Amino acid sequence: MITGKFPNLRLRRSRKNNWSRRLIEENNLTPNDFILPIFLIDGKNKKQAIKSMPDVYRYSLDKLTYIIDRAIKNQLPMVALFPYTEKKRKNYLGTEALNEDNLVCKAIQLIKKKYKNQIGIMCDVALDPYTSHGHDGLINNGYVMNDETVEILKNQSLLQAQMGCDVLAPSDMMDGRIGEIRKCLDKNGYQMTQILSYAVKYSSNFYGPFRDAVGSKNLLEGNKKNYQMDYRNSDEALREVALDIKEGADMVMVKPGLPYLDIIRLVKDNFKIPVMAYQVSGEYSMLVNGINKKLVNNDVIIESLISFKRAGANAIVSYFADRLDKFLD
Repeated sequence: MITGKFPNLRLRRSRKNNWSRRLIEENNLTPNDFILPIFLIDGKNKKQAIKSMPDVYRYSLDKLTYIIDRAIKNQLPMVALFPYTEKKRKNYLGTEALNEDNLVCKAIQLIKKKYKNQIGIMCDVALDPYTSHGHDGLINNGYVMNDETVEILKNQSLLQAQMGCDVLAPSDMMDGRIGEIRKCLDKNGYQMTQILSYAVKYSSNFYGPFRDAVGSKNLLEGNKKNYQMDYRNSDEALREVALDIKEGADMVMVKPGLPYLDIIRLVKDNFKIPVMAYQVSGEYSMLVNGINKKLVNNDVIIESLISFKRAGANAIVSYFADRLDKFLD
């Protein structure tokens, strides 16, 4: 409740000078607030531009140290790995996900060997980078099967943990997968491997550039509405988070970000658990294209990122994370 009244109370007094505005800032950004997504590609000496995501690239493994060095220099706590899988390695069952020589597994080993624990590694647990149909699980008559998919995700998680992944991030939205993954990890001696659950992942129209980045855009058969959440719903988000916490999630993700700030606040207020937000590819590309066309200026980047903190996010997955030094004072 605001006490006092005008003219004794003048809220503009504290806004007059820069030093005063800085003194009463309620939210701010530091490198600790960010997770950097990195796209991987087969081959050598590749830094491949992604047309739908200006200034974002796919890196071959021999170029990976460049981006990791930069992330460590900028004091980012964690990177997230996403593979661009060649069509010849995709199939209906997504078996490349369980190949110990796949791009993600090799990248984990490379990072751990060179950098030890200087930076955390987050790995996506889902089948869509590996399936020829573009879905996050196994399909039967056009429907993504739940329990059969969870069995594969459990093995994918264990493989990534064995390679050295620090934080497993199931983004598939299958029911019950967090509990099964947690039990599998604990049984095999990986009690300290963390789980960041994409507990609240909406069936959104903002994912297009990401699907381009991982090579699944033109492969998707139908849509993902029978497993990802309906963007009309908010109570359902609380049910999803509650289930995943009970099953063993250490942290939860809300995805997308900007259109769902209300959900971030709702989850934070109700559960007091670490909440991550994903500023997804569509959000990123809209901002960058707006800047490039001079519709808005660079300041919209920080304004958008601060909104996540104001909503209650502990950290933000953002494609701007490797350029924070250009935006933060």
